[in-house]
Amino acid sequence: MSTIPEIFGCDVFNLKTMKEKLPKDTYKAVLKTIDKGDHLEIEVANIVANAMKNWAVDKGATHYTHWFQPMTGITAEKHDGFITPTADGEVIMEFSGKELIKGEPDASSFPSGGLRATFEARGYTAWDPTSFAFIKNETLCIPTAFCSYSGEALDKKTPLLRSMAAINTSSMRVLKLFGSKSNRVISMVGPEQEYFLIDRKMYAKRKDLIYTGKTLYGAPAPKGQELDDHYFGTIKTRVSAYMADLDEALWKLGVVAKTKHNEVAPTQHELAPVYNTTNIATDHNQLTMELMKRTARKHDFKCLLHEKPFAGINGSGKHNNWSIATNKGRNLLEPGNTPAENAQFLTFLAAIVKAVNDYQDILRACVATAGNDHRLGANEAPPAIISIFLGDELTEIIEAIVKGKSYKGHGADNMEIGVDILPSFPKDTTDRNRTSPFAFTGNKFEFRMPGSKLSVAGPNTIINTIVAETLDGFYEQLKDADNFQEALDSLIKRTFSENMNIIFNGDGYSDEWPIEAEKRGLLNLRSAPEAIPYFVAPKNLRVFEKHGVYTNTELYSRVDILLEEYSKIINIEALTMIDIAKKDILPAVSSYVKELAKTAKLSKECGAEAIFETDMVKNLSSLTADMYAKMKSLEDVILTSHDIDDDQELANYFHDTVFVSMQELRCVADQVEALVGEKYWPYPTYGQILFYT
Repeated sequence: MSTIPEIFGCDVFNLKTMKEKLPKDTYKAVLKTIDKGDHLEIEVANIVANAMKNWAVDKGATHYTHWFQPMTGITAEKHDGFITPTADGEVIMEFSGKELIKGEPDASSFPSGGLRATFEARGYTAWDPTSFAFIKNETLCIPTAFCSYSGEALDKKTPLLRSMAAINTSSMRVLKLFGSKSNRVISMVGPEQEYFLIDRKMYAKRKDLIYTGKTLYGAPAPKGQELDDHYFGTIKTRVSAYMADLDEALWKLGVVAKTKHNEVAPTQHELAPVYNTTNIATDHNQLTMELMKRTARKHDFKCLLHEKPFAGINGSGKHNNWSIATNKGRNLLEPGNTPAENAQFLTFLAAIVKAVNDYQDILRACVATAGNDHRLGANEAPPAIISIFLGDELTEIIEAIVKGKSYKGHGADNMEIGVDILPSFPKDTTDRNRTSPFAFTGNKFEFRMPGSKLSVAGPNTIINTIVAETLDGFYEQLKDADNFQEALDSLIKRTFSENMNIIFNGDGYSDEWPIEAEKRGLLNLRSAPEAIPYFVAPKNLRVFEKHGVYTNTELYSRVDILLEEYSKIINIEALTMIDIAKKDILPAVSSYVKELAKTAKLSKECGAEAIFETDMVKNLSSLTADMYAKMKSLEDVILTSHDIDDDQELANYFHDTVFVSMQELRCVADQVEALVGEKYWPYPTYGQILFYT
């Protein structure tokens, strides 16, 4: 059996493979492209393409694809064979530099938000040489960006790469003021992935799971997660076998899957990778979600990545652990061991605090989806209010900075910062706060709001850009200072003082927090339709266009796409509820009531009272009448939605009217489920799904 080091990255055309397969000069040119973003000449690309093709064919690949990430949130691929016909009726295997660098897939059916008309079908894919090609299903996959004929981003990767360039530029300007010898700053991410595994046979019997990825009906099981006995518990043998296969599949593709465990809810689990550069981490997370689903089928499981597949128990998120580091390996969010490093850390910390406060609206908007609305604010995920957790001790340090007082710590080793007004800083005193949307956890920030199936490209594009903008402001205030140290003192003190309102270390689930947040001037955008329009708030349009991350047109298109997607998702869920009610639940209840009535009649003929049967017939008849009325009401409100043309108005209607009607129907249906005999109920219950053996 092969060892992990032997199989790790074996299906990736990585630097080790390139060094073996490419001429020295070509390898150096590729390294230069990766490290500095230099253009790769077509002659060099031809050599790389041929070597890549030979390597892939030797490993059994027959096709190649430009692997990209359109606005659907999943990956896309069009497979082309390596074969080229010859004059003698044979074929040869060819792959050119032009085919490596650029592709032209049909873009007509991908969401564009009005960036191009349907008849303008052409889209272009462009190779991202910083993310290595890999082999999947006998196909060479080349990670690419995806844009329109006129250059607008039609995908999630293009803005992400732009944002990485922006934070590099802005961070380097500030670092040079500290005398840094580094020449590049890279944003880093480690996305923790939560998911559910359920038995595939159970899944196949539920239309709601098949059509929507979540249960639209379901009475609570007698047991849920209240005993906390699943969290970090012993992993079931069947699940362990699945996880082992998943790990191996990921390792072969160079994904450093490191941690796995049971999560809080029954059948819920988590996988966490080691940090990587943001664009590679994003690619790897997309691969992880795909392989989770594919591997599940091999083990007769269904992997659910919906943010809230079951009511009454925890949903699934994707904790986005973000930091920035230099190409010298220095994490800029590490406090450090010297005075200069401490001051530099506080500078970047202040920039992040200010960025999150100034742009809390778009941070909330970038995680706004129909599924995530069910999760945010529940007792398993942060609330919809953006705030920052720093831990008590770091917060006390900041308060001391603001007040100009000394700080003596709580027994931790103090580290001198070297700036008169700044106190000593204790090392590693932060802790986690699961109720915080944006928590500092020692040397990184954990953005806990993204839903489990969301691409991390969007949130990291936002974080990179808003921090870059704040660092630019810092640079302008420091670059011409007569006394850099005094100017830095003043800047850090002023920044923390003006942004203390965003720092909150308390319980985000408490009833008092929304009231307190409103007093602090923090936004509470409870739903996706309410949050999404903030993408095009004037200040957001300005900052993203300034840094070349999104054009105004691209941002407006994303608003259109997200609002339309929200309405479509709720509409599909509503239609599915009606279908299940009409074809499954109501007929099942009718059969059960008929049997009860028949039994009651026979009992009475024999002189028995038939109290149970009589009461059940009355209760179920009343409930089914109510359920039928609620179903008809839902049908009516859906019909009304057909008359609404405006995307924002339609999304608001689906949230305020259709979704409310859906909840009313579910409430009655779940009461019915609790009364109907098990053998009559038309699909598996929560208890049967969540507690399989």
